[in-house]
Amino acid sequence: MKEEKLKILIVEDSRLNQEILRKILSKKYKLTIASNGDEALESVKTEHPDLILLDIILPGMDGFDLLAELKNCDNSRSIPVIIISGRSNPDDEVKGLTLGAVDYITKPFHEIVVTARVETHIKILKQMRLIEEFGFIDTLTSIPNRRQFDKVLIKEWNRAKREKEPLSLLMIDVDHFKIYNDTHGHQQGDVALQTVAGTIVSSLKRKTDFAARWGGEEFAVLLPNTTTEGAIKVAEEIRANIESASIPSSTGDTFYNVTISTGVSQIHPEKFTSITDLIQDADIALYKAKDMGRNRVCADASE
Repeated sequence: MKEEKLKILIVEDSRLNQEILRKILSKKYKLTIASNGDEALESVKTEHPDLILLDIILPGMDGFDLLAELKNCDNSRSIPVIIISGRSNPDDEVKGLTLGAVDYITKPFHEIVVTARVETHIKILKQMRLIEEFGFIDTLTSIPNRRQFDKVLIKEWNRAKREKEPLSLLMIDVDHFKIYNDTHGHQQGDVALQTVAGTIVSSLKRKTDFAARWGGEEFAVLLPNTTTEGAIKVAEEIRANIESASIPSSTGDTFYNVTISTGVSQIHPEKFTSITDLIQDADIALYKAKDMGRNRVCADASE
């Protein structure tokens, strides 16, 4: 599959310099041009660039003020910024780096210099993203881990609160997993967890639904803009799919099965509720499902 081009935002008011940079960079990168600070801030919101080339001298808001604004916003703070300027004053370079720029390129542009500097920071960006990705992925099941779940939960909680939408959570536990491990061995237990994780993910229909390994034999599923009724339906489908899933032995001639218990909670984020309430309610419902015989979904934590 062809790799998608990374996006570079060029903030430069000179048409000549815009065209020079376009000729140098357009073959490898997807470019967006902004002629002033306001256009740049709007492009950051809509285009989500991977890298920004920023001129210091701009009409209205100058480059230093724009850089400070970018580094003060959550959605743009992590975007690397390379300053491009016709001024070679060391004080300007120091000021830009102090404000958060990663590099400084002087005009007139030399293709070999621009290409080398941009490619260096793109390479660093890709390495950082790879490190971050591995830090958020559970190595056994290859689905997001608890750390990533916590990050997504905060984002979805704030969105649900802002848009006044319900947010549902499924807490899933593999039934009698210790017995399964003791009977079939830890290696077979790992295969069971991998099968459960894959089945959970494949059972989700929307891109916004999010599954993660909570820890041990527990998994969590976040369902944005989903009522309790809708969450129960998703949970029942996951439960049935896992119950019918065949877990192969190491030799491939024997197959095993596991079941899950699931607790469902749903909340409308408000001033007097918290993320802790959502998780606690799902936990209570999960333990109720276990008490009722396991291999079931329970959504009422209050009874």
